[in-house]
Amino acid sequence: MGNSSDDDQDRDREQSGAEISGAEIIGFPQSRVRPPGGLEPYVDLGVSKMSVQLGMPKEQTTGHWCSRCHGIWFGYLLEVECPVCGNRDG
Repeated sequence: MGNSSDDDQDRDREQSGAEISGAEIIGFPQSRVRPPGGLEPYVDLGVSKMSVQLGMPKEQTTGHWCSRCHGIWFGYLLEVECPVCGNRDG
């Protein structure tokens, strides 16, 4: 009995009429694949000074990833500097 994934791939090839030789079919969406270290919990880095000064509720802030701190901080949409370490490269 064949693997259902293999059967699905064979059916897709037949329906599309595409010749795929030696190519591996990559499932969609790839965005659901966790990056290295993705199983580790993230750190909540808090809220930026600017969003506090503007009086923005946390629900109206945008989450930003800091690769140095391995955490998410919340702030105004156009802010780029991590409030913890000052990283501006995401």
